[in-house]
Amino acid sequence: MTTETLETLAVGHRGPGDHAIRQQIIEAAEAHFSRYGYNKTTVSDLAKAIGFSKAYIYKFFDSKQAIGQAICAQTLERLLEQAQAAADGGKSATDKIRRFFNSITTASAELFFDDQKLYEIATHSVVEKWPSCIAYCEGLERIMRDIVLEGRASGEFERKTPLDETARAIMSVMEAFVNPVMLQYKLDDLPNGPLEVTNLILRSLAP
Repeated sequence: MTTETLETLAVGHRGPGDHAIRQQIIEAAEAHFSRYGYNKTTVSDLAKAIGFSKAYIYKFFDSKQAIGQAICAQTLERLLEQAQAAADGGKSATDKIRRFFNSITTASAELFFDDQKLYEIATHSVVEKWPSCIAYCEGLERIMRDIVLEGRASGEFERKTPLDETARAIMSVMEAFVNPVMLQYKLDDLPNGPLEVTNLILRSLAP
């Protein structure tokens, strides 16, 4: 993200955006959600766990969903940064695509296995189309578009298909391993599934 982070796209925030108390609430809520789950936690539960009054929390967030969106935004921001870093470390456009998708699928699977409760919030973000989730998907597509553009410039990839169409199609093909709602049903296909799909994508990009 450049002009705005994923977190700035989360709705339901109140008060100063850089307030230290806001971040304290987010961190405490993330720990609470990780232990008890997003669906089973209320704002009253959070207030009691954090040691703030419910009214005080509402000075910063207008609902539990707003807190969940903030947590989700920070998580997706980290995943997007990891994906960008992985792509940047590639020696060629082909290598960048492999590293890019490996980063996404590995990080998403780790989230599922290591923190089921946080993964639950991520699935909410997809189903309910939270702004941070939409921005995350757009960010991934933007990275892919840049890689394809580089590959075309170097002669690695074909140049006939419109650039935006190519980037969208690639992300659609990989959705089963990127979308957290779908990934939970594809875990048995890891790691071979994403690798096979990546190979297919690269063959389709060949000039």
